[in-house]
Amino acid sequence: CYEFMFSCVILSLSIMVWTPWCAPIKVKHGDVSCRNPRGEHYKNVMGTRCKIRCKEGYEAQSTEVVCMASKHWSSNYACSEIRCPKLDMPINGGYKCSGGSYYNSRCEFFCAPGFSLKGQKFATCRYNKAWSSTVPTCVDIDPPKIKCPNLKDKWAEPGKLTMRVTWDTPEGVDTADGILTDVILKGKPSKSDFPEGLHKMSYTVFDRAGNKATCRFTVRVRVRRCSPLFPPDNGYMKCDSDKDNYGATCEFKCTGGYELQGSAARVCQYGLTWSGSDTVCAPMNINVGVRSAAALLDQFYEKRRLLIISAPTAANHNYRFQMTNLQHAQCGLDLRHVTVIELVGTYPAQIGRIRHRLLPPGLALQIRLLLRIPQRSFQMVLMDKQGMDKQRYPFPITAAELFTTIDTFPLRKDEMVLQQEAGQSCQS
Repeated sequence: CYEFMFSCVILSLSIMVWTPWCAPIKVKHGDVSCRNPRGEHYKNVMGTRCKIRCKEGYEAQSTEVVCMASKHWSSNYACSEIRCPKLDMPINGGYKCSGGSYYNSRCEFFCAPGFSLKGQKFATCRYNKAWSSTVPTCVDIDPPKIKCPNLKDKWAEPGKLTMRVTWDTPEGVDTADGILTDVILKGKPSKSDFPEGLHKMSYTVFDRAGNKATCRFTVRVRVRRCSPLFPPDNGYMKCDSDKDNYGATCEFKCTGGYELQGSAARVCQYGLTWSGSDTVCAPMNINVGVRSAAALLDQFYEKRRLLIISAPTAANHNYRFQMTNLQHAQCGLDLRHVTVIELVGTYPAQIGRIRHRLLPPGLALQIRLLLRIPQRSFQMVLMDKQGMDKQRYPFPITAAELFTTIDTFPLRKDEMVLQQEAGQSCQS
């Protein structure tokens, strides 16, 4: 019996001495469980199998290892932290993570100023070593910024209806990459002449991504104006510029047979009042009490044309026919600034008449002598406004023939233009 027990001890010692043993397994961030066919007393001996289980967020290179005859385990059994691939940096943006690229790390993406995130804002490293979402992109969807000028009302200069307006061209700013591709102006450019009124303007800028921004402003040009002037009765008014704007000048003229009283020209002043005094065209005052024919005729100089009709008697056939013809053409005579002087009879019984005003016999005689008009036969003398003897008629003529002659006078052509502008005409 003692011999048997001794042999058993010898056998056990021989096994302990000759059986290869591996180093004990210690797993950080995990657990290990081993088994051997000989029982739990034979841990780490050759043939022992150990299963490796790592904590959440960690992984083992080998989930099971075997103790080899070389006294080493079959592979590395350490638990290493799970790690996702490194994220790409979004163009024009970036990201920040709570735990780098390791398991359960949460990364937040952001874009540079002026860019907006397109895609998921967050990505988490998962157990399968993949991120929960792809890397987003940063796109430029923000429009550029532009500020238009704020212009005060502009006043036209004296005698003008426009004003040159100048401003600094606004510069757009892109909030993303700072690159602008185009600037479009709608309206007149700076340093242009703007007419009176309100003018709407705008600038539009585009960035490289095609975004645009528009700002708007107005240019208002004002014209200082006096109260409107009107031509006087029996007269004309001719104004430059726009007739009633600051600096405009209006000139007045009276029709033949009327004399100008007041200012011949008036200017619209800065205070919006007209210079000078009101203009009136008063009827021409003919003085028949003068002593000579020359003094009488001088009163018509540059004012009226004269048609002097001379006849030996009031019963003269030519005289009566001529006067009847002219009575129906009084409007045409006035339109052409013609005054009719009648000389009837022979000295000393001759008389003169200007419409309803009688001339002294001596003055009537002087007119015949000055103009060399015979007393004993019918004759008409047509004189222009400069006192020139233009035409003589020894017989009656129609009003149409008379008017045709007068309308060829150079001064008459200017009068016709003024009368047409003023709307003066004979309807009949």
